Amino acid sequence: MGWICFEDEAGFTRRPPRGRTWGRRGVTPVVTVSGRRSGRLSVAGLIAFRPGCRTRMCHRLRVHRGGKDQRRSMDERDYIQLIDGVHHQVKAPIVLVWDRLNTHVSRTMRDLIDQRDWLTVFLLPAYSPELNPVEGLWAHVKRSLANLASVALDRLEALVRNRLKRLQYRPAVLDGFLAGTGLCLDLPRVP
Repeated sequence: MGWICFEDEAGFTRRPPRGRTWGRRGVTPVVTVSGRRSGRLSVAGLIAFRPGCRTRMCHRLRVHRGGKDQRRSMDERDYIQLIDGVHHQVKAPIVLVWDRLNTHVSRTMRDLIDQRDWLTVFLLPAYSPELNPVEGLWAHVKRSLANLASVALDRLEALVRNRLKRLQYRPAVLDGFLAGTGLCLDLPRVP
């Protein structure tokens, strides 16, 4: 029996996501953020589910320093390395469910997928983030970084890696992201 895997990607910049906080009445809390916006983190995350097994989460992070000729997102090689890493870890066939990002549906990606007989890919309907549990993962991580004024891209990278590493050891939280989609994934066992 194989694993059902959901994949999605997110970007993090030095400008923190806005969050809510408490403050004294009449005094609005202010978080000072540097005006420099160079640099970006691209993260691809994958939640792997199999009935009767612990839910797993894997990720791949790439730092973009802000050069003019640099790609500001992940490419097909990055995604396929993430999928190959998961396959190496679970040692079973994978059913991958992901969105219709142009990199996911490119000719190069289709060729890479066709080379892997253990991989079956399904595309989510257009504009349906509520069906992807990895969206809940990104919301959770970004909420934990709210109002954080990071001074360096390396520090932001360390914080994102730390948050994701902690979630890898919390399968109950990952199961909560799956439950939040409303999808019924408890499949009956086939004799």
